[in-house]
Amino acid sequence: MKGAGEPAAGAGRAGRSAVEIRGLRKSFGTNEVLRGVDFHVAPGEVVCVIGPSGSGKSTLLRCVNLLEEPTAGTVRVTGVDLTGPEVDIDAARRRIGMVFQSFNLFPHLTALGNVVIAQRKVLRRARPEAERIARELLERVGLADKVGSYPAQLSGGQQQRVAIARALAMGPEVMLFDEPTSALDPELVGDVLGVMRGLAEAGMTMLVVTHEMSFAREVADRVVFMDGGVIVEEGPPSRVIDDPAHARTRAFLSRVLDPAAARIGDAAESDMFRAADRDA
Repeated sequence: MKGAGEPAAGAGRAGRSAVEIRGLRKSFGTNEVLRGVDFHVAPGEVVCVIGPSGSGKSTLLRCVNLLEEPTAGTVRVTGVDLTGPEVDIDAARRRIGMVFQSFNLFPHLTALGNVVIAQRKVLRRARPEAERIARELLERVGLADKVGSYPAQLSGGQQQRVAIARALAMGPEVMLFDEPTSALDPELVGDVLGVMRGLAEAGMTMLVVTHEMSFAREVADRVVFMDGGVIVEEGPPSRVIDDPAHARTRAFLSRVLDPAAARIGDAAESDMFRAADRDA
């Protein structure tokens, strides 16, 4: 859980959710990926979203900053209705930082240049200020000695930490993480999770799609389990991960926490649950 640190931007806005989703639906053709999701994240809260592949986790995240346009429903971030007809989506997105599975760094720019460029192009910051902020953030993520390195000279974990610094440089009020460690070798995962843990302790509002159950258990204020495009259950990590109420959650966690003990029938059972929900 989060400890002492600077509050999240917007944490003083009592009564307002940092992220509020109502009746969210998203279809790709005839495939309905999200089926009426209601969801919120409070200012300063860390919420981890878990679930099997294809459950709608990443689509939910991408709908939060309208990288995917919802089929129906509303998405509000820091009080701004991103689905409203009059919204300035570019201005709204500046409040939202996103870190993807892939690092998406510019290969021709150094670590410093990757963190500077959006500040210069989008926020119109003067170069000295942008470089000062970039250096401070690269030091914060443990890369003060890599400011002059190009992506090809960095490990996957280091590249992902540059991507986090780049997102933070825009001054976001909410950070979205879409399985940020899934593309990393196991020995590199800890450094990235350590940076994310530091952000949580400093009070950053975070919505994290992850398969890292230890991170969710230790850092999240709330864990949400999704399957079949709906939220099956949510609550404190001690309940959802350690004592889940729903059979689908238990089946998923048994495969994630002890994959060697999983049997083929477990997957069939999960598919059966999803089919039953679709027919309901």
